[in-house]
Amino acid sequence: MDLSQEDPIQHGSGQSAFTGGTVEQQSQSTSGPASTSARIRTDIDQRNGLHPEATLPAMPYERSISVAVDAVALITTECITVTSAMRKHARWAHSSVSAILGGSPSPSKSRETIKHFRNKEEPEVTIEMSSMGMGSAQSAFLLGSRWGLRGKKGKSLQDDPLIAAFARLRNDLRRCTDIRKFDIPALLHPFLQVIRSSSTSASITSLALVAITKFFAYNLISRESPRLALGMQLLSAAITHCRFEASDSAADETVLLRILKLMEGILSGPGGDLLGDESVCEMMETGLSMCCQIRLSELLRRSAEMSMGSMCQVVFERLKTLEIEAGDNVEAMDEESRDSHSPLKLEPSVDGTSVIQDSTNGEMRPTAAVDGKDATHTETKESQGSTSLDLPRKNGESVAQRASASAVELSQPAKESTEETILIKPYGLPSIRELFRVLVDLLQPHSKQHGDGMRVMALRIIDVALEVAGPSIARHPSLAMLAKDDLCRHLFQLVRSENMTLLNESLRVAGTLLHTCRGVLKLQQELFLSYLVACLHPRVEIPTEPGIDPVLYEGIPDAPKLVRPSASSNSSGRSTPVPVKDRQKLGMEGGSRKPDAREAMVESIGALSRIPSYLVELFVNYDCEVDRADLCEDMIGLLARNAFPDAATWSTTNVPALCLDALLGYVQFVADRLHQGTQHEGYPDPERLREQHARKKIVIRGASKFNENPRSGIAYLASQGIIDDPDNAHSVSSFLRGTTRISKTILGDFLSKKANDQLLRAFMDLFDFSNKRVDEALRELLNSFRLPGEAPLIERIVEVFSEKYCAGATPEGIAGKDAVHVLAYAIIILNTDQHNPSVKNEKRMTYNDFAKNLRGVNGGGDFDPEYLQQIYDSIRTNEIILPEEHNTARAFDYAWEELLLKTQKAGDLVLCDTNVFDADMFQATWRPIVATLSYVFMSASEDVVFPRINTGFLQCAQIAATYGVTEALDRIVFCLSSISTVAQDRPWNTALNTKVQRGKESVMVSELAVKLGGNFRAKLATYVLFQYVVRGNVKEIRSGWKHIVQIWLNLFANSLISPSISRQLGLDPIPLQTPTHVIDRADKPADGGFISSFFSTISSYTADDPPEPSEEELEYTMTTVDCIANCHIEDLLSEATQMPPRATKDLTLALLEQLPQDSSPAVIVVKPERPSSPVKTNGPRQGNRGPAYDPSLVYVLELITLLAIRDGSNLAAVGELVADALQNIIRNATNTHFMVLSRAVFYLLLLLQKSVAQDQTLVRAPVVLHMISSFSQPKLEKSAALILKGLIFCIKESGTLRNEIINTPDFWSTIERIHTIPAVSAGVFSLLKAIVEDRAPAVTADNYEFVVGLLNSYANAGGAAAASQQQREPAGRRPVAQEQPKSRENDVFQRGEEAVSLVYQLTSRVPALIEQSHLERNEAWITYWSPIFECLRMQCENPHRGIRRRAFSCLQGALQSAELASSDHQEWTAIFSEVLFPLIERLLKPEVYQSDPAGMSETRIAVAKLLCKIFLHYLVTITNWEGMLDTWFRILEHMDRLMNSGQGRSGMEEEISESLKNILYFMKSDGYLIPPPPGEQGPPIWDETWKRVERFLPGMRREVFPDPPPQQQQQPPRASAEGGKEKKEEEAS
Repeated sequence: MDLSQEDPIQHGSGQSAFTGGTVEQQSQSTSGPASTSARIRTDIDQRNGLHPEATLPAMPYERSISVAVDAVALITTECITVTSAMRKHARWAHSSVSAILGGSPSPSKSRETIKHFRNKEEPEVTIEMSSMGMGSAQSAFLLGSRWGLRGKKGKSLQDDPLIAAFARLRNDLRRCTDIRKFDIPALLHPFLQVIRSSSTSASITSLALVAITKFFAYNLISRESPRLALGMQLLSAAITHCRFEASDSAADETVLLRILKLMEGILSGPGGDLLGDESVCEMMETGLSMCCQIRLSELLRRSAEMSMGSMCQVVFERLKTLEIEAGDNVEAMDEESRDSHSPLKLEPSVDGTSVIQDSTNGEMRPTAAVDGKDATHTETKESQGSTSLDLPRKNGESVAQRASASAVELSQPAKESTEETILIKPYGLPSIRELFRVLVDLLQPHSKQHGDGMRVMALRIIDVALEVAGPSIARHPSLAMLAKDDLCRHLFQLVRSENMTLLNESLRVAGTLLHTCRGVLKLQQELFLSYLVACLHPRVEIPTEPGIDPVLYEGIPDAPKLVRPSASSNSSGRSTPVPVKDRQKLGMEGGSRKPDAREAMVESIGALSRIPSYLVELFVNYDCEVDRADLCEDMIGLLARNAFPDAATWSTTNVPALCLDALLGYVQFVADRLHQGTQHEGYPDPERLREQHARKKIVIRGASKFNENPRSGIAYLASQGIIDDPDNAHSVSSFLRGTTRISKTILGDFLSKKANDQLLRAFMDLFDFSNKRVDEALRELLNSFRLPGEAPLIERIVEVFSEKYCAGATPEGIAGKDAVHVLAYAIIILNTDQHNPSVKNEKRMTYNDFAKNLRGVNGGGDFDPEYLQQIYDSIRTNEIILPEEHNTARAFDYAWEELLLKTQKAGDLVLCDTNVFDADMFQATWRPIVATLSYVFMSASEDVVFPRINTGFLQCAQIAATYGVTEALDRIVFCLSSISTVAQDRPWNTALNTKVQRGKESVMVSELAVKLGGNFRAKLATYVLFQYVVRGNVKEIRSGWKHIVQIWLNLFANSLISPSISRQLGLDPIPLQTPTHVIDRADKPADGGFISSFFSTISSYTADDPPEPSEEELEYTMTTVDCIANCHIEDLLSEATQMPPRATKDLTLALLEQLPQDSSPAVIVVKPERPSSPVKTNGPRQGNRGPAYDPSLVYVLELITLLAIRDGSNLAAVGELVADALQNIIRNATNTHFMVLSRAVFYLLLLLQKSVAQDQTLVRAPVVLHMISSFSQPKLEKSAALILKGLIFCIKESGTLRNEIINTPDFWSTIERIHTIPAVSAGVFSLLKAIVEDRAPAVTADNYEFVVGLLNSYANAGGAAAASQQQREPAGRRPVAQEQPKSRENDVFQRGEEAVSLVYQLTSRVPALIEQSHLERNEAWITYWSPIFECLRMQCENPHRGIRRRAFSCLQGALQSAELASSDHQEWTAIFSEVLFPLIERLLKPEVYQSDPAGMSETRIAVAKLLCKIFLHYLVTITNWEGMLDTWFRILEHMDRLMNSGQGRSGMEEEISESLKNILYFMKSDGYLIPPPPGEQGPPIWDETWKRVERFLPGMRREVFPDPPPQQQQQPPRASAEGGKEKKEEEAS
């Protein structure tokens, strides 16, 4: 079998065409220490972004296998093995003894041969065959040597050179002590001769290949071996030109398989990098030929393909080393590789004619001629019956016929004197580029020579190359150009194939290409992805699923954004109509693909999306550029739409899962980058991209408007600043020329209108037609818009075009614009004629017809025939078309050329390994993601899906919260709230709420709890909402609070969350509705059986009670309780109260939305609607008692109050809103339940106090107090506790608010109305006490009267309680003089006594109040003193003895107050007429006396004594008072009444007598009461006094004024009078 037609191994004086040092030098330079190799590999890995440890797997010969056999003995054994096999062949049966013994019949020649391989080259001596064109003499000599021709019988003429070579090698090995120092060419020479010999059989050739393979495997050939580079060249040449006799196909293919493995080992072995470019090309050509030979077995071709993959790994890995060697000068290396060498040509045999199976004799032999003739004419007799792998070329030249650096001839040794060192340069970019080119060429989709199987093979090898060195390929201009042009062109057409194997491989290669080289494939990537999106995005609506609200998946795009309006259906005949199927198959449209093809495309997209930064790059490079497609949004929309289950109907069942996985992967990547450091350097400015993205949206909308109405679109674009001046033709035309988003049909119609002549001329001025033929200029023009269908419009465009074309210097050969006008029109007609499929070929216009039509139109002459011929040929071969309207192969080529032209302008792709753009990207793509997650959450049936979806929701929430995409977070909250079913607007029915008690634990069974507990998705959604989405993200929620609040309220109303937020305000928990039924399960058996359950149900209906909950309902309820407990909603509430003001306002607004909007508040249903039935007669039914209680309403009010009063910033943000809401509740008191009303009042007062403390005016205290005072008495009484609590909170500290409140009449009005309520009486009194005892003057002229009146009322309450207590005791058992026993009334009594003391305490404020009031004395007395004395007077008759005593004591102190009396005014004298006299009169009344007979007697005596004391105290002061005499007479009158009141045994007479006696003595001593001279009439005071005194105290006159004794005895009475006065003063003090 022969792998060549010409022995390419040259020997002797031939020198390598490459330079770069000698073989020895090269061996030394490349055999450095292991550390150097490791360093280079590490540099390569780091350059390509690999971890140092993540390198390619080791090649077979990179590991060293130790050999237990002596190396020399091993090689000798292999020599003997080969020669032994040869001697068994008839051709070598008579070898000489020397050959067997290792000697040589020609020692001198053997030494020369060895010397030849160890030294420089000698004159060429070759082994030639007639088939290679060699001389007949040489051929005869070689044949004689090979066939061992004999002379005489039994004697060998000469040993065969093949066996002789082995003998010489064995002889040389005898002197070898270290095999690693043995010359490699000499070692390999005999084996290579066997491999290249056509006379050997397959088995012998196989043994030689096995031996060489062992040498490499056992490291007998290493980097340190002498002349390794030359040996590698010789070995490469031998195995690529292997020839052997054909036997059976299995043996032959075994040889080929061993050749493949050896080539693989050579490249990856120690000397692989020493091979030259030509050697590598030959090896690659050999491997590819085996892959392409369809007549070889499938196993061999697949093995060849695998070997090619392994070899390509090594070859393309070489690129990384070359990059390190070149440094930053990669382009220079690329240019050097182009200029320094003649181009390599690698053309594998792909037609299957080089190696065929001969059906006659079963031998493999060549049949293709080398020079175009039949092979039988070129082959000699000796070569027939052999097998080779010839590689024919298109031009008839084979690889073996080309000179190369590796073509070093294997021959007999020559002279030593002519040795020269062979210079061999290691392979590099030339061979790599040629290999890459050949692989790409094999992909040509329209080539009939290359079958799909060959394309699949090439794709697999290219994929390996890209996986190994994709980034390096992109960095080398020549390789990058192949990737950008030919490779992408072929790939993007192959992906339209219906062959699934070809499609899968094409998609795989395209994905790897974009993965590794996308930086230089910006527009190519856009084309590829646009096609995939167009293919995969369904155009059908999402089917409605029962139980899934369509609102949940709003946001899924109906179609990708890249789909543009279809071209106008009105064809002018100048475009080529193409059937729909052809358009879908060949054009940019997706068309209809099979399900398997769709799955493969989805997998390809999924593989790309698994690149962490891939979608970010799409967003930055495409979505943020005006003229590029929105690939990122389209990709996300595509994945989202195909993640829906219905996608399986047009693809496969795997597609939805694949798309969902890719979508979640995208979210995962964005979430992973959240906490990375932000890096801006080297990336576009985010703000600029944001502006571009916004501008793009405007342009798209403006283009859409333009396509509907051009002038409307221009006006819109001008209003948005895209077009500077809509009246400026240049500004408008610049936009129209620069954008690709407007319809070219609409643009053509618009420009051609007569009204737009200036715009058309400005548009034409944007073109440069200089140095272009008319057809070329016209082609450029018509690529920007489509010609209209009407002839006049076409005429106008052609006319302006002609003027523009001739505007500068008129082109040579053109007469003028008129000639151009006619020629342009003729070209348009020619284009239609040549390419209209309705015109038959024989009727199409010929060149002569075209030229004939243009005779005489060029200024009266004709155009140059050559010029017209060029135009005709151009139009005939290349139609003037719009690619988007012609989806043909030619259109694709034309569009591809246009794409390549735009590549330079578009620039390279920006690779974005940063999170700078994640916020904007997520803002643009979150809608379909959230919609998909919601739909899948509702439709998933496998548990494995839910953790992924939950994580997706969590990561989306984190991303949205981090980047401030509040709309996305709100949408997530809405979707999960809807899925949870708890956030329904309709209040849950609580009529059947039943409290089940089990020991110390209780649970409320409700409709909500049962339904939630039985719905797995609802429970999971609730948990995900609160634990994943809301928790930690409350600051970023906006409208989503509405749904969260609704859930809170529903849970609260059904006793599923604690009402304990009230504790922060010092209130009791919000009371919930009493359950309609309470069941104690502790006393009942767990299972009572059917009869028990039946009777329980019957009894429930009979009693009109809800049925008892079943065990299942109870279990569901317990599950719900556990779920809500795990949500930790209380923690969320605490977190919500700590939000900043902006977020607090959003929550507050959501809470306020839950308040009733009309006059009657919304209430929770208490009883279900039932059919009307007769009223029961066995008991009263509960009627309507007023507004129903809604605990949820209280919950809302309390929560908004907490939010508002947290701090000053919150108060400023939401205080006014909260105050208005509370006031609305309070104003509607009539229709509000008292529990709601009382809490609303308290919250408003609390808010009032906080606002005043923060110097903010949210509500005025008088307004609040007026609303409270307007409550009806029943409402006020029921709300009194919290109202009072709020008032106390407001006035507990001195300040403006306190003064404003306590001086407002409505405040005292309210206090007066509620102070009698037992529950708040103590609190009101404490409030009064605090006001009175405050160091700051809290009692003012405005509230003085209210304070005294309330204190008097408390004192009266004590008396009323005492009277009530005395009435309950039998009269006979009532103690006469015993203190009242302790009872519940003690507090009332104590408050009464304290109230009296507080009234007395007010006397110290009276002088200041009088002074401040500026009232007249009389009015001041009536206003300030009179209320105090009136109160004390009344309490001196209080039935309670303690209060009475305290009042009497206070009255006495008040009457003797130094600030009371003054000689300057007499209004104070009313203390007798308005205080003391009325008091005595009241005490003398029987009803008063009977309230406490024992105590009242004592009180009468005390009052009598007090009256005397006060009179004596102020006697001097009232001397000049005109009412003094009348007052004295009234005192005597009241003394008379007291003496005659019937208290004989109480000591009344003695006390009154003594007190009156003291007064008389004082009056006598001070001259107020002087007896008249004897016989004269006394003054009125004298006569009237004794007249009255004698009436009840006869003898008193004689005692005070005895008859005058003798003169000397009158002194003692004076002393007695003075003594009486002293006694009076002592008692008074």
